[in-house]
Amino acid sequence: MTLDRPHAQLGLTTDQLLSTTRAVRKRLDLDRPVPRSLIEECIDLATQAPTGRNRQRWHFIVVTDPERRRLVGDLFRRALATGGGQPPSERDLPRMFAHPGSMERISDGLRHLQANIHRVPAFVVPAVEGRTEGASVLDQSMTWGSILPAVWSFMLAARARGLGTVWTTAQGPLEKELAGVLGVPYDEVMLAAFIPLAFTIGTDFRPARRIPRDEVLHWERW
Repeated sequence: MTLDRPHAQLGLTTDQLLSTTRAVRKRLDLDRPVPRSLIEECIDLATQAPTGRNRQRWHFIVVTDPERRRLVGDLFRRALATGGGQPPSERDLPRMFAHPGSMERISDGLRHLQANIHRVPAFVVPAVEGRTEGASVLDQSMTWGSILPAVWSFMLAARARGLGTVWTTAQGPLEKELAGVLGVPYDEVMLAAFIPLAFTIGTDFRPARRIPRDEVLHWERW
């Protein structure tokens, strides 16, 4: 890890960092470039995360070139238009709408991001060697367990440095096409997410409103 000259940080405590690293859509600064060295610092920290069997199969594709960002942004918009994934189940809905206005704010933020995706200064596409189609639960858990901690570490490191991120699954419906644009060997490497990255407009983020602890915490058994 090469963090001899780290960039300035916000001075957040560990608890503040963990509780205020939000999905940032509307508050991304679309006019301020993100230095390459700053992204590299975050990647260095990301690769300190745990990894299954120490295989370190993670990869991070960073896109900053304007023309390539335009191509990838077009894919992002097309992928969103497909609807992607399964609709929420009846079981999900009460939690999604537990706090009035939260889903409306998320939808508004997504529309803003969709309209301005070509202006986001950097995209980060985390990837992992190996594909999980048809894999056992064990193999899936080892694969996703090797990339998710690293990506979360990247997002925390970004927040600490005044950068905003949002994990999206927009790559899913058009993953193979995105892999082609980025030169990724699709049959061997899985694109895990699509993360817009930019400095944030302001750095004051608050903890999110969540459902009560008692609804998710189980002692000894379900």
